[in-house]
Amino acid sequence: EYEGDRNSEGQRHGFGKAQLPNGDTYEGQYERGLRNGHGTYRFKNGALYTGNYLQNKKHGTGVFFYPDGSKYAGDWVQDQRQGYGEYLYANGDTYTGEWANNKRHGKGTYVYKDTGSKYVGCWVNGIQNGPAELIHLNHRFKGRFLSGKPLGRGKFIFDIGCEQHGEYIQPEKEEEKEEEEEEGPPLPLEPVWKASEITEFTAWSPDDEE
Repeated sequence: EYEGDRNSEGQRHGFGKAQLPNGDTYEGQYERGLRNGHGTYRFKNGALYTGNYLQNKKHGTGVFFYPDGSKYAGDWVQDQRQGYGEYLYANGDTYTGEWANNKRHGKGTYVYKDTGSKYVGCWVNGIQNGPAELIHLNHRFKGRFLSGKPLGRGKFIFDIGCEQHGEYIQPEKEEEKEEEEEEGPPLPLEPVWKASEITEFTAWSPDDEE
């Protein structure tokens, strides 16, 4: 069902309201039969998008409210979260920063609601990767991350006025005893922090050469 403007060829063109066969509804701008310009699309499952369209696809800036209570406000390209945007997750965490292909990608800040901790740094395909700072209530860690875990040289900076330098080392896997049955794939070992020295505040960054 459609009520609204049409062009001389009978195509939806201008402002209109549509009820789609699947139960979704759209109210907004059309151009030559396609959603184009600003509009609001309500999904039958409770989700809602309000923002810009280009040839039926979310494109430009818009806000998407998901059925689980999460929300994304920011840039879209061809129906994908791409560019800069803010995502509020269902658990209260937030991410503000760059996106590509629907994933956190580039530079961004992730805030954990439960602890108040913040990850400020680089992302690759949705995973923490590259130089970053992990900021906690009374101290922070500055270093590099690989596949979501800190690895290599870094430092902990404490609000009381000192720093602990060191590095995260990937531990070697111990040899399995033969009689032990393998229960699925082994879990990856967590990187271990090895401290080297404690100093007053210094201006070190993960990019500094040794």
